[in-house]
Amino acid sequence: MTQSLDVSRKLSGDALTNFIATISATGGLLFGYDTGIISSALLQIREQFHLDTIGSEIVTSAIILGALLGCLGAGGISDRFGRRRTVMVAAALFLAGTALASAAQSVAVLIVSRLILGLAIGTASQIVPIYIAEISPPSRRGRLVVGFQLAIVSGITISFLTGYFLRNSSWRIMFGIGMLPALILFVGMAFLPNSPRWLALKGRTDEALAVLRRVRTSEEAAQAELQGIIDNHDEQAPWSELAKPWVRPALIASVGIALLCQLTGINAVLYYAPAIFADAGFGQDSALLTSVAVGMAMVCATIFGGWAVDTWGRRTLILRLLPGAVISLIVLGAMFAFHMTGGIGPWITVLAIMGYTICNTGSLSVAVWLVGAEVYPLSCRGKGMSLVAGSHWGADLIISLTTLSLVQGLGAHMTFWLFAIVNAFAFFFVLRYVPETKGQSLEQLERSLRDGTFAPVHKS
Repeated sequence: MTQSLDVSRKLSGDALTNFIATISATGGLLFGYDTGIISSALLQIREQFHLDTIGSEIVTSAIILGALLGCLGAGGISDRFGRRRTVMVAAALFLAGTALASAAQSVAVLIVSRLILGLAIGTASQIVPIYIAEISPPSRRGRLVVGFQLAIVSGITISFLTGYFLRNSSWRIMFGIGMLPALILFVGMAFLPNSPRWLALKGRTDEALAVLRRVRTSEEAAQAELQGIIDNHDEQAPWSELAKPWVRPALIASVGIALLCQLTGINAVLYYAPAIFADAGFGQDSALLTSVAVGMAMVCATIFGGWAVDTWGRRTLILRLLPGAVISLIVLGAMFAFHMTGGIGPWITVLAIMGYTICNTGSLSVAVWLVGAEVYPLSCRGKGMSLVAGSHWGADLIISLTTLSLVQGLGAHMTFWLFAIVNAFAFFFVLRYVPETKGQSLEQLERSLRDGTFAPVHKS
């Protein structure tokens, strides 16, 4: 702990908070890169290992199964050993999984390596948003936690670029590039402080105050925040706490967003974007290059979302953008329904996918980790976020295992129209169950759960 603060002595207040959020968000970069690179590498892996549709789905989905297991196990680890050490565990798993994937000589080894990478991704998705949220001031918590999502989509975009520029090189190099950010994350986290809220939860209030003095702009702000944490009298709670009526509104809102973030189809488009573009009439190289444009659209949407969550608010952002996702998916389905693969048809398809990507990524994908990290009481925040991440990855596993089969069984047009219906449902879910959390401290949100005013529509 002392070493962590000594190393960052030259940084203070907002600068140190930004530095902590940046290093932590490297976990998101790895998250995005390792999930996105398969869409490009799969084109080569299919040929080398003679994979059919089912085999391709298993290789793609192994990382999601690992993520599901990783995030469910990370809650107990982060509660016991701390947020910072748990991020370091994720970094070590990233290193091991990347090395094994790069050296894989069989489908079985490749699947195992993807499972290990999934464990890392699941752990990172559970703990990094919590760590950033617990160390950030309320006024900037939104944009700092969204930095994790920005790192994810940046990682996905880098994976698309890597896939395009290395399309004539070995897929092993594509995987191996991920070792550098994993090393940066592991080493960087060793010198960062623990979460002040986790320290207070463990009764280490002097250490919590020392951290708050470094990441707040004044002694008064640090003292006041620590007192607010202490006044809530949180003690580490068992899993059963999440089932209690007073916590349930947070569970419904956060898990609902986590499920809908995937069930609305965003990762289905990301994983299989090159295949979708190829079917729309683009050649393989053009399909890979067009996927890069999708990645850039995600980055721009997330940067905008990072601004909007602290300006418009989390709930308002989602409600303003989701209708655009519905319209884009209806248009996309029409392109495939009428087989418009000639003339301007492929370009309308590109615009529809990009419109959907911007509206969905800029709303649900921006909010999923932020809302999950904000809404739970400190006593069960780690376990609650495990359920959020587990719901996210469970839905992702279903989507990644079934997307190609859905397209083959229902047709691409019906698949996209089905996703449009789910996006419309997501709009009404947010309207009913997701509150506005902008500008409120984590302790204020906890009090709203206790007094029954959390949900936007609640019993009077």
